[in-house]
Amino acid sequence: MDQIQSKNIEPQATVHRSLAELEAALNDLPVQGKDAGRVAMIVRRNAPGMHEALSTAHISAEEGVPGDEWNRRLPKNPEAQLTVMQRDVAELVSNGQPLTLPGDNLIVDLDISASNLPIGTRLRVGEAVVEVSPKPHNGCSKFAGRFGQDAVRFVNAPATRDRNLRGIYWKVIQDGKVEAGSAIQVIFRPKVTGL
Repeated sequence: MDQIQSKNIEPQATVHRSLAELEAALNDLPVQGKDAGRVAMIVRRNAPGMHEALSTAHISAEEGVPGDEWNRRLPKNPEAQLTVMQRDVAELVSNGQPLTLPGDNLIVDLDISASNLPIGTRLRVGEAVVEVSPKPHNGCSKFAGRFGQDAVRFVNAPATRDRNLRGIYWKVIQDGKVEAGSAIQVIFRPKVTGL
């Protein structure tokens, strides 16, 4: 596992965007791939506020990202194993701050909306296979501290909640090597009925 950057990151309240700014910028985000994408960044959370960008990691069903904070939260919840956020949304809320700051394990270039990746969808990520978890990924007090209350309102807004702006959880089905830049490919989508 290669380390790119490791440091204690202090959020900068002066760069928090307002809800109006976030909402206005949302429609200008690029259209993301539906069936294929890539890993933009791998992040290991060493401790609260201590996030490290990795160039490569061997993710596993046992450990998720090796050394990640998930391993220290007992009992380990496989439904919350890997946190995933779409890169363009992470850039929007981070507003120039490092993309390690949100604390998501994988920052991806892929449409992670509920309509595109319903619960149970399986994806090949590098050499690994992951599955979309049913656990919702919501903005919390840490997210509010890093990006402001307007950012929490933005990612949890009922009108856009299905877009999973805060992100989603994946669990590892098949262990494998993942690198920054690794391809992501949807390999199975469950049929969603009753919509």
